[in-house]
Amino acid sequence: MNRTNAHEVIISGIHLELTPSLKTYVSEKAERLFRHEERIMRIRVELECDSKASVDSRFKAKGHITINGPELTATVAAEECHKAISLLTDKLDRMLRRRARLLKEKRNHPHGIELADVELPKVQLVGT
Repeated sequence: MNRTNAHEVIISGIHLELTPSLKTYVSEKAERLFRHEERIMRIRVELECDSKASVDSRFKAKGHITINGPELTATVAAEECHKAISLLTDKLDRMLRRRARLLKEKRNHPHGIELADVELPKVQLVGT
């Protein structure tokens, strides 16, 4: 089953021509994110080429993941477009893993209130 059909990947280019190979590369990288988290509804990737920027940060890649809960957003810059895409997916992957770990910790520790120093009122049973 190809999951990219079930989920939406939106790719846009700013001052950059989106070639079919570039779109395929982004889709392959996004597939890795869909494998980690099945509740992702949409991934939006914006690729930007700034010719006035320094050579080290000429290409910027911005990623937005629409998921249940707060949206995840990341931005990276690199000297090459493919490297920026790869760095972006790594960063989004780390964000998804951190989110999953925090949700798991919250699920395993549901009692966030400590009652050690609090004096609870005494309850009298009626009819005894």
